[in-house]
Amino acid sequence: MRIVVALGGNALLRRGQPMTVEVQRANVQRACQDLASVALEHELVITHGNGPQVGLLALQGAAYAPEATPDPLDALGAQTEGLIGYLIEQELGNLLPFEHQLATVLTMVEVDRNDPAFGDPQKPIGPVYRQEEADRLAEARGWTFAVDGEHVRRVVASPTPKRIFELRPIRTLVEHGCVVICAGGGGIPTAYAPDRERWLTGIEAVIDKDRASALLARELGADRFVMATDAPGVYLGWGGPDPQLLRKTTPSELRTHAFAAGSMGPKVEAACEFVAATDHTAAIGDLHEIAGLIDGTAGTQVGPDEVAPDPG
Repeated sequence: MRIVVALGGNALLRRGQPMTVEVQRANVQRACQDLASVALEHELVITHGNGPQVGLLALQGAAYAPEATPDPLDALGAQTEGLIGYLIEQELGNLLPFEHQLATVLTMVEVDRNDPAFGDPQKPIGPVYRQEEADRLAEARGWTFAVDGEHVRRVVASPTPKRIFELRPIRTLVEHGCVVICAGGGGIPTAYAPDRERWLTGIEAVIDKDRASALLARELGADRFVMATDAPGVYLGWGGPDPQLLRKTTPSELRTHAFAAGSMGPKVEAACEFVAATDHTAAIGDLHEIAGLIDGTAGTQVGPDEVAPDPG
């Protein structure tokens, strides 16, 4: 099978951990132990998040040169794609036979510069802050912040992904047996200049990783789309006294419920988009249950609407 696996941010950096390369490498190593068996049995494409890494680079830039114009988010996204791809490629390669090919592809993703998301930033990036520190950064840098638990976190625009520019080389690599790491952090956000036809430029945004991964999975003709996180799956009534894990469901069933915009909501949306477009199955669940996510025995399995949902 051809499988696209989107690694959640927890696979790279858990909340509260120091944002060092050593910590990220250790987390990536654990993730790759679960992914190695998939790479041996299937055509595998890996995507990943980059929100903490992009936010950290932006913060470092602001601290290093407070009077300078900060690097734009598209440039920071490209930097993090390279670093994280390098770590995944190296750690997964250490677990696979020497002849098994791996490649990281810096991936530009087109968005619409008139997307309404630019007027309503909601995508969290970087570390959490106390309110007084966030107020200082908002004043100094013009950043926008939103509540994240007991703290606040920087939020930026997250426009809808429209096109993956490197789709053809990614497909060629996969067809020749290469494990491909691409579309990291949702890809590098780009848009055509309004006054110059076919003139592509970077744009200040961070694309949602799960929605970009769903687009990639559709365009690649993936047989299965897996969003691997640190939760067993999608719960109804999460945070309440009696949360219920959805085992088997459909896009129509999922769209009757509301899910948190900053966490499970984008994953549910991405699963629905993939399944509706392909009639194939998407899965959401714990990375350590990757085999079950693929064979349909673990996590939340989202199948075509003609398949009756299982309420349990």
